[in-house]
Amino acid sequence: MRPRDLALAVAVAAIWGFNFVAIDAGLDHFPPLLFSALRFGLAAVPALFFVGRPQVPWRWVIAVALVLGVTKFSLLFAGMATGMPAGLSSLVLQSQAIFTMLFAVLFLRERPRRVQIAGLAVAVAGVLVVATRMGANLGAFLLVIGAAVAWGLSNVATRKASPPDSLRFMVWVSALATGPLVVLTLVIDGPATDLAALRAIDTEAVLALLYIALISTLAGFAGWGSLMQRYGAATVAPFSMLVPFFGIASAALVLGEPIHTVDVVGGVLVVGGVLLGLVRVRPAVPRELVRVVA
Repeated sequence: MRPRDLALAVAVAAIWGFNFVAIDAGLDHFPPLLFSALRFGLAAVPALFFVGRPQVPWRWVIAVALVLGVTKFSLLFAGMATGMPAGLSSLVLQSQAIFTMLFAVLFLRERPRRVQIAGLAVAVAGVLVVATRMGANLGAFLLVIGAAVAWGLSNVATRKASPPDSLRFMVWVSALATGPLVVLTLVIDGPATDLAALRAIDTEAVLALLYIALISTLAGFAGWGSLMQRYGAATVAPFSMLVPFFGIASAALVLGEPIHTVDVVGGVLVVGGVLLGLVRVRPAVPRELVRVVA
């Protein structure tokens, strides 16, 4: 990978890590469902004028919009709004790799390699370690786990869709997710609550919304998609493991969130387990072939 592209990969991971601080700030001003609806609406509306059709069957766009846009982010925002720390959320959400593998086995009939199963076991152990200290916030923790489950399912749907342009696909996913989120926030939170939040909007709320909609969603996915096209998933995917490090560090620096030893241990296990699953073991060379080459 060229130095410029390497810097881009790290920059995208940093953008997505700091995104959890921006979410935390936004949730101080908006109900979770309204915040999610505004995020996807702002990400989709301007971009729709510059991108064409999604280039994949509409059923996959709708499926990813409902699972990723509506379900995953509603659960994530709800979990953070009810007490899940921003930094820890960035870490626990990486358990999506566990569920992606499970759903790939169930729906794509993929056969995991032994090293992937070992990595899965290590990552699960890491999630359980983190869960031991949640206590009264166990409900918030489970909401973020639910978000990871939805993300894993959306990864499998996205793989089936195989969009040639990931940014264009994400714009349409954002557009189709906005409507259901607006309906949900009006039904669950109520028009009065939503209007009160919109009337009380301030500079911090606007900056948080602009960050997660334009920088994290559009710029982040544009950069990530370009890297995937040039280098492939096997080369680019491991850089996503930098997200929780940037998430935890930025939450500690900006929000003053403490970093617990349990979180560090659990984080090392989760990230290590996911990275272990990415390892590709080369087949052993037969001794007879070695003798011939020698």
